[in-house]
Amino acid sequence: MKEQLALLPRYLAAHLGLTLVALALGVAVSVPLGVLVTRSRRLEGPVLGVASVVQTIPSLALLAFMVPVLAALGARSIGYLPALIGLFLYSLLPVLRNTAAGLSGLDPAVIEAARGVGMTPREQLRRVELPLALPVIVAGVRTAAVLTVGTATLSTPVGAPSLGDYIFSGLQTRNTTAVLIGCVASAGLALVLDGLVRGLLAGVTRRSRRLVLLCLGGFAGLAVFAATPVVRALLARDDQVSITVGAKTFTEQYILAGIVAGRIERVAGVPARTLGSLGSTVVFDALKNGEIDVYVDYSGTLWANVLRRSTESADRASVLATVERELLDRYNVHVAAALGFENTYALAMRRAEAERLGIRRISDLGARARSLRVGGDYEIFQRPEWRAIERVYGLAFREARSMDPSLLYEALRAEQVDVITAFSTDGRIIVDDLVLLEDDRRAIPPYDALVLVSDRLARTRPEVLEALRGLSGTIDAQEMRQMNAAVDEKKGSPAAVAARFLDELRR
Repeated sequence: MKEQLALLPRYLAAHLGLTLVALALGVAVSVPLGVLVTRSRRLEGPVLGVASVVQTIPSLALLAFMVPVLAALGARSIGYLPALIGLFLYSLLPVLRNTAAGLSGLDPAVIEAARGVGMTPREQLRRVELPLALPVIVAGVRTAAVLTVGTATLSTPVGAPSLGDYIFSGLQTRNTTAVLIGCVASAGLALVLDGLVRGLLAGVTRRSRRLVLLCLGGFAGLAVFAATPVVRALLARDDQVSITVGAKTFTEQYILAGIVAGRIERVAGVPARTLGSLGSTVVFDALKNGEIDVYVDYSGTLWANVLRRSTESADRASVLATVERELLDRYNVHVAAALGFENTYALAMRRAEAERLGIRRISDLGARARSLRVGGDYEIFQRPEWRAIERVYGLAFREARSMDPSLLYEALRAEQVDVITAFSTDGRIIVDDLVLLEDDRRAIPPYDALVLVSDRLARTRPEVLEALRGLSGTIDAQEMRQMNAAVDEKKGSPAAVAARFLDELRR
């Protein structure tokens, strides 16, 4: 609990900053648009229609879509900007719709009276229509505030720190304390913003200057708190700028990111920070574009998804050599080290079930697959590796269910699925006494863990590159499995596990 609470100020400030800026932009755009559509009825349908369509797009998909769009435009494609744009778009509809509804629902007699006393259209809007519609407009702002706070937790996979860091990493490492803190902090922030907006409306309605100033002071305090990390970063000297180590969304990646960052700091003497829970394609694109400096990926993933090579009968040595050569030639990405272990995709079953059905290899599944349910993470069924497994072994399962990787083992343990796509170095394979089915026809490529480095870092920080080369061959599969189990089953933190490994490595 103490370790997680120490992270709260940073995550809360980042989350609050995103929310306040997105909400302010949303209100600044939505209210004038709402006024416009009430003045020109031809615009009402298209404008509200577009805002409604944006609202129907799943929030995580919208945020992830911003990454390739910004990259194509030459802008920074991960971090604050894609998250801000996505949250801004999500905040539009509630305020826009309520502004239009509030103005359209005014008593025509009131409007006619305003005209009768000689008010101009602008005076009529400012002195009569907007004040009367204010409660409805503010109701939309309150809805948008709560919605934006909740959606901001999904900005983590696109590289924007938020309270979602607690939730994503907590789910992956089975750390309920982290998940609970993230959820409670997010809910608390939503209640605070909602209360401040409601109090501001009450102050204006009652003409209570004290209440208005109190609520504005509350907003100002939140803005200062959110801006503090930004100001601190701007004031940092150039030699204090840290190297960014990326990580994907599972336990092993958090541990390896900690090992890489710790190695950089201990051996090269350069500050390093980790940026976790990034999407699989997001993290490679970020490295390629120089938005992160280092991360660990797997040769099979790079072979199939980046280089678009066939996964069948891929030889380990040739895959490693080809990946290293082509990443440098095509993307200016350097392979600093092969850590020494493979973490390949594998199909796993409960031992008792596998023995009952006489299944030891993937080819043994055969016709039995039609009566079995398979579970996989949320990307495996769209990956080339899975298509190769289906094609090579002729498998067609009764049901394929996608879920968060952290829930796969729970689902198998509860017999909600019969087969799962596991990672071969996952510590839960031993703890749950699972059987890994042999890939006897070699449909799955090798998955050596590789430390990838951006071209900018390789050119400007040779001492860092040299430090990372020292990690070559230092981790075997059994050791990685034990480190994963130390987090997933023994509830250790990835940072502590990484630190212990580095301490042992130094001896």
